[in-house]
Amino acid sequence: MGKLGSVVTSVAFYFFVGIAGAQDSFEPPGWAYPLMDEGRGRGPDNGILLSVPGSNLQRTQTQIDDPFNPPDWYPEEHPPLPEVVVYGRPPNVRACGQCHMLHGMGHPESATMAGLSVNYVIQQMRDYKSGTRTSLYRRHGSMLLSATHATEEEIRAAAEYYSQLKPVKWITVIEADSVPETYVGAGNMRHPELNGGMEPIGQRIIEIPEDSHRAERRDPHSPFIAYVPPGSLAAGQELAMTGGGKTIQCSLCHGLGLKGLADIPGIAGRSPIYIARQLWDIKYGARAGISAALMLAVVANLSDEDVINLSAYVASLDP
Repeated sequence: MGKLGSVVTSVAFYFFVGIAGAQDSFEPPGWAYPLMDEGRGRGPDNGILLSVPGSNLQRTQTQIDDPFNPPDWYPEEHPPLPEVVVYGRPPNVRACGQCHMLHGMGHPESATMAGLSVNYVIQQMRDYKSGTRTSLYRRHGSMLLSATHATEEEIRAAAEYYSQLKPVKWITVIEADSVPETYVGAGNMRHPELNGGMEPIGQRIIEIPEDSHRAERRDPHSPFIAYVPPGSLAAGQELAMTGGGKTIQCSLCHGLGLKGLADIPGIAGRSPIYIARQLWDIKYGARAGISAALMLAVVANLSDEDVINLSAYVASLDP
């Protein structure tokens, strides 16, 4: 097994002895694990052809939402697409580009894939398939289905495609006392209420599209805004850079600027609610596997406020 494997196994065993009770007592916050509010779906498709600025492609919303043919609005902006990324393989292997998008930046309810190493992506798919990577609130269903049915060749093709892509600035992080009133719509994406007011942010991160219509059309030129509590960026920076006496400096593993190191993923500029989910999923045992085991000492002593602060700071960095 080797020294590293022995350490990981020992740490994981010690940590998971009491994990079941801890997970049962943790209530995942709805802002980090958004689920569509009842009655807030899009309703029937009216058949109108939609587009995005600068593209000649037109599709109905039903076609845009096709899990086996996501829209390629700007085909000139990415390398050649593997079949599994653009079409998947019906009925069980969704097109990777539907959720993670063809430019790899994804949406807050999914993961950024751009720039991840091939080995890291392959290992995550193996973890989904083996059941060692899940998520609180069972958000991992579609990934489990795809990972179970995808071939090794398809997984590698997708991993190699996304590893070529350069992450772009996709999130603007803003400290704010008050945030727009929001709802969670189709696809578990949060949106500002039309003609809604403002409400206190409290201990939350509220992540919404800059333009809801373009985000729902999966426009890779339409980024997001994340509102975070006042003071969270400085507090998160302190934790990330020094450990604050309760965790480990992020750069020791994630590298300079938190842009990744070898097969350890870059975390700079990722969706803050995605980051928060991963920290909680690991802390409370929903996400395991070798890479997660290496994070156990990092998350063990983090409070919920620490998770918010770290997620806010990391998201504010350039990817």
